[in-house]
Amino acid sequence: MLFLKQLYEDAQNIKMKDPACRNILEVVLLYPGFHILIFHRIAHFLYKHKMLFIARLISQIGRFLTGIEIHPGAKIGRRLFIDHGMGIVIGETSTIGDDCTIYHNSTLGGTGKDKNKRHPDIGNHVIIGAGAKILGPIKIGNYVKIGANSTVLKNIPDNVTVIKFNEIIYHNLKK
Repeated sequence: MLFLKQLYEDAQNIKMKDPACRNILEVVLLYPGFHILIFHRIAHFLYKHKMLFIARLISQIGRFLTGIEIHPGAKIGRRLFIDHGMGIVIGETSTIGDDCTIYHNSTLGGTGKDKNKRHPDIGNHVIIGAGAKILGPIKIGNYVKIGANSTVLKNIPDNVTVIKFNEIIYHNLKK
């Protein structure tokens, strides 16, 4: 029952945040960002119960069908909105807080240098722009906005906007 309640909450959130969406049925039938949340919730449950192979299989089926890859070990909060999700990758030790938005072609990945904790922790109410790369075991604060095509390799405090402009990273801009 909790599973269905969470999915309904996700669908309502998507409808509210996407001006192109007309109703919940449209979300349930047509939104790959919603579909991958179904796959991930099932895979994550199995992962937590040490059914690692079947968890990975389910996540790979979800990837094949949606173009969005979320490792079953990733921890995702409530009301994640994945908009135009093609090409999103979320690594095994990533955590994502509540009420976040992630746009297409973004990566929450590792650098290849770390063992154990390898992926970022994303706070609540974070927006990750299209093509953004957030790499390594770093922490992104609450109410952070990561601009399109930005590469983030360091911790970002709360209430900060990070953008990439002419290969220079600017942060701590006013909201």
